[in-house]
Amino acid sequence: MARYLGLLLLAILVLAVSCESAVFSPVSESHRSAALELFSPADGSYGSLEETYEALKTFKVLGIEKKHDITTSSCASVAHTLKSTSSASKDYFHALRVNSILKCDLNSEAFRGTESKLKGSLNGANSLIDFYYSIGGLVLLKEHTPEVDVHLGDADRIFRSIKALGQSDGRWRLNSNNPESSNNAAGIALEALAGVISLATPQIDNSLITTLKNDVLKLFDGIERYDDGTYYFDEKHVGALGHQSPLSASASVVRGITAVAAVTSENLNLPGDKILGLAKFFLGVGIPGSAQDLYHQIDALSCLENIRESTPLILSLPATVISVTKKDQLKVRVSTVLGSPAPTLSVRLIQIFVSGSKDASVIDQKLKFDAVSGMHVLETLPKNIDVGSYVFSFEIVFDNPEHKKAYVTGGRTRVLVHITGVIKIGNAEIVILDSDHGSIETQKKLTLPGSNDVTLSANHLQKLRLSFDLTTPSGNAFKPHQAFLKLRHESGVDHIFLVGNSGKKFEIILDFLGLVEKFFYLSGRYDIQLTVGDSGMENSFLQHLGYVELDLPDAPEKAAHPPPQPVDPYSRYGPKPEIAHIFRAPEKRPSKELSLVFLGLVLVPFFGFLAGLVQLRANLKNFPKATVPSTFALLFHLGIAAVLALYALFWLKLDLFTTLKALGLLGMFLMFVGHKTLSHLASTSSKLKST
Repeated sequence: MARYLGLLLLAILVLAVSCESAVFSPVSESHRSAALELFSPADGSYGSLEETYEALKTFKVLGIEKKHDITTSSCASVAHTLKSTSSASKDYFHALRVNSILKCDLNSEAFRGTESKLKGSLNGANSLIDFYYSIGGLVLLKEHTPEVDVHLGDADRIFRSIKALGQSDGRWRLNSNNPESSNNAAGIALEALAGVISLATPQIDNSLITTLKNDVLKLFDGIERYDDGTYYFDEKHVGALGHQSPLSASASVVRGITAVAAVTSENLNLPGDKILGLAKFFLGVGIPGSAQDLYHQIDALSCLENIRESTPLILSLPATVISVTKKDQLKVRVSTVLGSPAPTLSVRLIQIFVSGSKDASVIDQKLKFDAVSGMHVLETLPKNIDVGSYVFSFEIVFDNPEHKKAYVTGGRTRVLVHITGVIKIGNAEIVILDSDHGSIETQKKLTLPGSNDVTLSANHLQKLRLSFDLTTPSGNAFKPHQAFLKLRHESGVDHIFLVGNSGKKFEIILDFLGLVEKFFYLSGRYDIQLTVGDSGMENSFLQHLGYVELDLPDAPEKAAHPPPQPVDPYSRYGPKPEIAHIFRAPEKRPSKELSLVFLGLVLVPFFGFLAGLVQLRANLKNFPKATVPSTFALLFHLGIAAVLALYALFWLKLDLFTTLKALGLLGMFLMFVGHKTLSHLASTSSKLKST
């Protein structure tokens, strides 16, 4: 439990100081895992060609081997789009982008037909989006199909047509009928203008390129800034492309600036701090939750990685929690935004600030570079560094001064570092004092942290004193974020007290005479629990110390009552006790032997009946031979057998009511057939006598 307590305190501390200094890490394996999860094809394809390109470009930048074979279906879609006469310039643009990565096997006729259609669409373009798709498609044809002539003879006219949609603040409108301008449109316009410059024959007028450079710099005048040094382009209006988030708008501008920097021979003089701030903004997003946002993030970082000037370098720490007890080393990594190695340089630790304070120690120490891991290592911490939170100020120094022109580091980088260690706990004891003279009545030594089970007793005229010392591994006094003493009455009422300190010594004295009202005059057993925790304390603990038996005076009539204790939800909503069903006890039955004797006695009348028939000399000589009389005689004897069977059923399972009802019906049946049989016998007997 102590481990969880320490982690919780560390999380709270990190949130509290996050605005003071933020740590930005380059692209990692987490981004690659997210890309494989977010860009998952359905039925062998990603849907539209635009979505296919976003997935392929993300995989390419991250260096992911394509896990899904979509080449066949995607190339088929590309070929169909390029050969179709009804495709729009947007469709050609996305098809060519997919082909630029997959390198589909297409004939030159398809590209020549696409070139003519894109130029026709460019001549009739009247909006920024039309210019963008047409010019972008022609640029892709130039890069991957050099045999196709895509040069523009009227490049100046097209350049001025696009430039006419620009605004004085560096933003652009999507068309002349829309008065609203946006940063997202500015990025689209910059890409289109860069494409015009690359396709121009002869070259664009140099004055137009100079104007374009000024437009790029104007964009940075309206850039937004966060407190942690990140910069981004916000979008306040909803245009034809729908609402654009700061991530997509910033990515659009970065793509445009990178495209302009690639086609101009002179430097754009981009503000290095804002380029670095944009890189930190994209890295600070973390792992986006949607495929399109991940594409915008990775594509923008790829542009910043490959920008011709002001390539940002990121200083990051693999671990910002350093243990002095374990003698951990402080390691610093400098890389590009995509994690590529930086040029030869050195990292210097300039200053160390105590977190939340302006006090700083000037260090100016060079970190040792480890060529194997690519890390800059501070082998030993300065002697004045103890357990706590500090802000380390680093500075990057290039070995080659020329690298200052190509890379931007942002000057000094501040990183919040937490120094932890095992805190020494000594002189721990708990004492019962006499209230009048302060003499010790009972004294118990404690092991903190450790196993303790002290038993104390006191009355309202005595005091309880708990004391212990806390020192850091360096021997300095240590003040934790939490030091609480809790007494819990056997009824469940808790009382929590803050343990104060004076230097290294922590002490609390509870005067029970002044606490009788707070304790609600409740005598009895109080469990003692001590909590000491801090984000820098590796051995934080929450420990049971034992209990004290308190004898307090009886409560007066108007004394406050203890608050009602919360109902345990488990007892209220938990499983109920199992219901035990009570069944009637089985009736007592006679033994098996007695039942067999009774069965024999029941069969005695049957054998008596048979003996009577023999005694009466019964025979079948007078059994009727005619059809009708013989039928009645047979039914009569069957009725007698049914009566006997009814008696057997009554014995086995039938109740008396059912038996009597069935016996009545059988009796009437026997009376009828018996009367018919006896009538026939009487008639036969009278005929014999008359003869």
